[in-house]
Amino acid sequence: MNQRRSLRLLCGYGLLLALLCVLLVCNLNAGSVPLPAGRVVRILLGQPDENAAIIRDIRLPRLLAAAILGGALSVSGFLLQTFFANPIAGPFVLGISSGAKLVVALVLIAALEHGLVLHSAALILAAFAGSMISMGFILLISGRVRKMSLLIICGVMIGYICSAVTDFVVTFADDSNIVNLHNWSMGSFSGISWGNVGTLSAVVFAVLLLTVLLSKPMGAYQLGEVYAQNVGVNIRRFRFALIVLSSILSACVTAFAGPISFVGIAVPHLVKSLFRTAKPLIILPASFLGGAVFCLFCDLIARTLFAPTELSISSVTAVFGAPVVIWMMLHRDSRQRR
Repeated sequence: MNQRRSLRLLCGYGLLLALLCVLLVCNLNAGSVPLPAGRVVRILLGQPDENAAIIRDIRLPRLLAAAILGGALSVSGFLLQTFFANPIAGPFVLGISSGAKLVVALVLIAALEHGLVLHSAALILAAFAGSMISMGFILLISGRVRKMSLLIICGVMIGYICSAVTDFVVTFADDSNIVNLHNWSMGSFSGISWGNVGTLSAVVFAVLLLTVLLSKPMGAYQLGEVYAQNVGVNIRRFRFALIVLSSILSACVTAFAGPISFVGIAVPHLVKSLFRTAKPLIILPASFLGGAVFCLFCDLIARTLFAPTELSISSVTAVFGAPVVIWMMLHRDSRQRR
């Protein structure tokens, strides 16, 4: 039995790492200016080339951001699913991403109107504030609503309200800023710089380290609050930590790439199905790798399917993520009927 589990873990992580490597190579080579793999390698080794700027300053930071932010969004979804004990919970469904989008849009428009240039940390703080506001509403509603289905519906409604206000604000922004704000509000990894990659990497990996340190109490919490309390877990502090960590991860994604749908729901479910376990120490790194693979794949399609026209990343993730969520809900309903 232990050998089978070890083999499954080895095959699962091997598959995710192999897919990650393949997609990293594909994202470097593919684009409006296709480049052969040998030429890309020479550019990365520092040899002069007329297309070196495309690889070093555009594609490389973009694919790194897509991988890191995709992993962060998947881990955020897993934390929320653990918190609410529901596989449908996620930052996009609960309206957390939409709340972050609203506050970031307001801050960006205010800064642009006054000619100010915001640092990446300011955008993350603005997105975190929006995430915590939305999460606050969700927690208030959860205290009065017993059925998780009603809580999910309330989260979706909060998301719609925030998105509607954001669209209203973006529509009446200055003409010169409408295009950039509209692209960001739809979700996109374009325009990521090396400075952005450095900032988001520091935030995401610091939070990931903290989540791994919480893996043991998280495993106890999955068995029920009573069991977690009996083994010495402080429920209030633990739940507060889950809220803050998941909000920081989703806020970081929204600040740099806008709202991205279905990644936080679909990827953790696929990973748990692949490994046939929900142990946090296994699923947390696997969710990060799975989110990176999923977002790199969707970003590759968004860039190349109708090149040079680029699709919004959220539209592509919805096409592949929504069927997974539908299947998950039907499968769960069929198990409850048995």
